[in-house]
Amino acid sequence: MNTALFISKESNKTIEKATYTWQTPSNIALVKYWGKSNPQIPKNASISFTLNNCHTITTIEFLKIEKSSEAKFELFFEGKKKDDFKPKIAEFFKRIEKYCPYILEYKMVISSENSFPHSSGIASSASGMSAIAMCLLNLEKELNSDLTDEFINKKASFLARLGSGSASRSIEGPLVVWGEHPEIEGSSDLFGVKFPYKIHPIFENYCDTILLVDKGEKQVSSTVGHNLMHNHPYAEQRFTQANENLSKISTILQNGDIKEFINLVESEALTLHAMMLTSNPYFILMKPNTLEVINKIWEYRAQNNSNICFTLDAGANVHVLYPNTEKTEVESFIKNTLTVYCQKNQYICDNTGFGAKPN
Repeated sequence: MNTALFISKESNKTIEKATYTWQTPSNIALVKYWGKSNPQIPKNASISFTLNNCHTITTIEFLKIEKSSEAKFELFFEGKKKDDFKPKIAEFFKRIEKYCPYILEYKMVISSENSFPHSSGIASSASGMSAIAMCLLNLEKELNSDLTDEFINKKASFLARLGSGSASRSIEGPLVVWGEHPEIEGSSDLFGVKFPYKIHPIFENYCDTILLVDKGEKQVSSTVGHNLMHNHPYAEQRFTQANENLSKISTILQNGDIKEFINLVESEALTLHAMMLTSNPYFILMKPNTLEVINKIWEYRAQNNSNICFTLDAGANVHVLYPNTEKTEVESFIKNTLTVYCQKNQYICDNTGFGAKPN
């Protein structure tokens, strides 16, 4: 697709000041992407569950100013000024000013808060960047009222991707594909698209309980980790494997083969961390309690013929996935057995959601 389609048209309308608030969710990839090229182009396609309770709420106040050479903004996170976050946001605005030139005509005050710990492997950049993108598109809609909802979602995903790749998957839900793939109609490296096929009822309202094994900041950022794929000895095989797994999970999501779903999703999680273990320099984001949890899940599944499984993001926390039909039993198991492996026994009960919404 021609990226010029996303360049906003000049507007005769003047808006002196405006305030918009959006709530956008995190997401958890089932088939992972690990490795990218500039500007934020994935080396393989990925698919994720959009979450519901793990979200960012962002308000942007826009005040009209004389056109500047760079975006002017202040940033507050959970009520406190966060200048250490500003360089990443400034770089994001630099990347998108071609597509949203109006941002140079406003001073922005950005205020965000998360429903979950920042930088602990729950894709805070995904929910954060997608929330900013939706606020910007809210202003753009005011300036150009002919924009359709479909285009707004597509452009918001396109913009969010330029801040955080996985943010492209946080605009819609409950299943989103990012990355061009021959079997996913409309898929693109430039933005996420809703999974285009009817999913089996077993995967509707799927549950994800996130065990907060380690709430601290990751030792290695995702950006650094992605860059280590450039000279990784197994990179090409991994990119091929991921695209093949996306084909497989597309079929699984439609036919309801949950045993195959479990096998593929857990394999993807462990493969992601295997790529970290075999990078140079190598690194480990799992913690001892991550492995304890995984083994307890395997034991419970075998003993109870359960459909519980796990996945991991680029961090130590464990996403415990299970169908809604097993919610009571699995949440009892989590509470009685797994919470001892969490910091301060903390965990978040979540389920699949439907993406961004105004707040």
